[in-house]
Amino acid sequence: MTKITTQVETVVDPHYKYIKNNQLAIVQAPFCGGQGKSGVEKGPKYMLRHGLESNLKEIGWETTIESPLNEKYIQEMMERDEITDQFKNTKRPGLVGETTQTLYQSIAALAKEKKFVLTLGGDHSIAIGTVSGVQEAYPDVGLLWIDAHADINTLESTDSGNLHGCPVSFLMGLNKELECPPSLKWVPGSLSPDKIVYIGLRDVDKAEKKIIKDLGIKAYSMYHVDKFGINKVIEMALECLHPNGGRGPIMCSYDVDAVDPLFVPATGTPVRGGLTLREGLFLVERLAETGDLVALDIVECNPELAVDDIHVSDTISAGCAIARCALGETLL
Repeated sequence: MTKITTQVETVVDPHYKYIKNNQLAIVQAPFCGGQGKSGVEKGPKYMLRHGLESNLKEIGWETTIESPLNEKYIQEMMERDEITDQFKNTKRPGLVGETTQTLYQSIAALAKEKKFVLTLGGDHSIAIGTVSGVQEAYPDVGLLWIDAHADINTLESTDSGNLHGCPVSFLMGLNKELECPPSLKWVPGSLSPDKIVYIGLRDVDKAEKKIIKDLGIKAYSMYHVDKFGINKVIEMALECLHPNGGRGPIMCSYDVDAVDPLFVPATGTPVRGGLTLREGLFLVERLAETGDLVALDIVECNPELAVDDIHVSDTISAGCAIARCALGETLL
């Protein structure tokens, strides 16, 4: 009788080697000014009401709730409009610049204290501030951008003028040679093309495709997920950020529309053919295993776009599950 042996890969428990004493800062970023649909600013409140903080405490985190955008500011935000706050084709650049700079200052301070920074959005324009803040603390951080969209339109290429479609171009300094809104000149723009990798793309503008190709940015679309499987895609992405077996801090900026709208329906720009919910959770589970994850954004949960309460529950539950899995929750 031939003995058949199989090699079982060792599963590594979630760990966070850059974080001190399991300290977790949950940053509320209830911001909707990067796009035109109200309701996305309610995402943080809904996720916290869903029990997210208590769930994370049960896992073992010492949590604090940070609210750099106070209620008065949020009210003023809602009163801004794209007519009085515009620059060329862009909508509400003053508001986006002020808000992201506030987030940048807060998140940089928290990350320098070696706290894990979990930011709850809000639309994806907040990443101008969150990523810049994490870079301030970890200059060699690698960025995983999980999204159906590339969000790398420049001030010249954006058709809609909505800045939630442009954060990566600001983070990479692609607008520095253009006439830039004064409120966004603070952005360091120091993210290099080899320090960002996309996963989940499936709705990319023509101009964005050219930028990605010209700069040599590594991007894994849903085609690659289908071809290679999510685990292989994650491994390739991590190798791109820290090549040759190197290790270093990782930040994940996660737009829930990366997940198929069958599972996450209440979001601003849903696109069919996305990650399954299980793939979306596995992705962050694998990041937790590396020990290198230092920060996570969860953005674009918009309860006002739900058709019914089930859609609200599905979307908010998915956002909370992404956070829990990234922060150490396991199936066994």
